[in-house]
Amino acid sequence: MEHPSYIDAYKKGVLEQRSADALRRLENCMICPRRCGCNRLRNEMGYCRTGRHPIVCSFFSHYGEEPPISGERGSGAIFFSRCNLGCLYCQNYQFSQKEEGRPMSSRELADCMLSLQKEGCHNINLVTPTHVMPQILEALVLAAADGLKIPLVYNSSGYELKSTLELLEGIADIYLADMRYARSDSARTYSNAADYPQVNREAVKEMFRQVGVARFDNEGIIRKGLIIRHLVLPEDTGGTEAILRFIAEEISPQTYVSLMSQYFPAYLAHQHPPLDRHLRLEEFEQAIAYLKKFGLDNGWIQESGGLQRFAGTHIKRNV
Repeated sequence: MEHPSYIDAYKKGVLEQRSADALRRLENCMICPRRCGCNRLRNEMGYCRTGRHPIVCSFFSHYGEEPPISGERGSGAIFFSRCNLGCLYCQNYQFSQKEEGRPMSSRELADCMLSLQKEGCHNINLVTPTHVMPQILEALVLAAADGLKIPLVYNSSGYELKSTLELLEGIADIYLADMRYARSDSARTYSNAADYPQVNREAVKEMFRQVGVARFDNEGIIRKGLIIRHLVLPEDTGGTEAILRFIAEEISPQTYVSLMSQYFPAYLAHQHPPLDRHLRLEEFEQAIAYLKKFGLDNGWIQESGGLQRFAGTHIKRNV
C-alpha cells in the first residue's frame, strides 16, 4: 500500500524545513487571510486568539465523517479550538468561539497522533487546522520520527492562504475543504470574512493542484485527493449554484462533493434571519438539481435520514 507523502518528506528533511519555515511565519503572523501581523511565538494573539501553542478541544476515533474517511475503524479526529472565521451559525461554537480546550506542546500533539494510530484509525483528521498549521507540522516531525504512518486529512473551512497551503505540498495527502459562500455580502454578514469567496476559490484550486481527484484503496478508504463540502443554507444564502458551477468548470467535474442538508440555527443564528430556521426540503432539492445540472456525479448527499452515496441522476432519498 502506498505510504503517506509526509514520510518521504520526513526522510528527505523536507518536513523539518517546512516546519521551520511555517513557525518563522508566526513571528509576524500571516498564516491565514486575516494577516494579523502579531508575534505568536511570543504569545501575542490576533483574530484566532491562539498564541505559541495550539489549543485542542478533544481527540478521538470519529465515525461521523464521509464513509471513505471514517471507514470501519474511524477517523483519528483532532479538534482544534478557536478559529480564523466568525460564523454566527457555527455548530462547533463551544470550542471555535467559546474556547473550550487546553494548550498542547508539539510533543503532546504528536502523542495524540500516535495514540489515534494505535487505536487503528484510518487517518489523522485535523479539524479546523488553518490557524495552527505551523504547530501541526512541528508535531508531525516528532510523530513521523516515532512511526506515524497513516494519511493526514486537512479538514478546513476553506478560508486559507494559497501561500500557506504551498507549505503542505507533499505532506498533506487528503484535503477535506468547505466551500461556504459565493457572495461577499453573505460571507461578511455571517462569517466576518468578506473576502472569503475569492480566497476560498484560490485555496481550493491549490488543494486540487496538489492532490487531484480523490483516490481510494481496495476497502474504499481515501488515500489521496480532494473532497469539497458544501452546507446548503436557507434562502440560498451560500450561493449553491455558483459554487457547484465553479467546482465543475474550474476544478473538475470528477470532484467528490459532499452536499449537506443538516443546517440548523446554532450559536447566534436565531438572531439573524433567514438563518434562524432549518433548511426546507425544497431548498435542498434545488441544490441536488444543481449537482445534476453541472454533472457532478461523485460524492454524497447528507440528509436528516443519513448519508447517501450518489452517482449522476441515481440519487437515493431518505427524508
